[in-house]
Amino acid sequence: MKSGTVIIVTGGTMILFGLILFYGMQSISSTESDEKKFFSIIKHTGTFTGLLGIGVSIAGFLLYLMNRKPAPIIEDYGSSDLQE
Repeated sequence: MKSGTVIIVTGGTMILFGLILFYGMQSISSTESDEKKFFSIIKHTGTFTGLLGIGVSIAGFLLYLMNRKPAPIIEDYGSSDLQE
């Protein structure tokens, strides 16, 4: 597997992990300030991980595009209209 593809998969995994962290903390309601602060930190970590995953995915996609082999140039000089 090429490195660009591996980086894209890693970025997608980071996005999913960030979504799980972010939305997993939505339903938890706490009355204590220490617990609320802890869950807030986890929620912010999910946001950061998801956004970082988007950047990693874009970098992997660009790396994939840069490492592709260019299309071969086909030169056909025999059927030109200029040679009459």
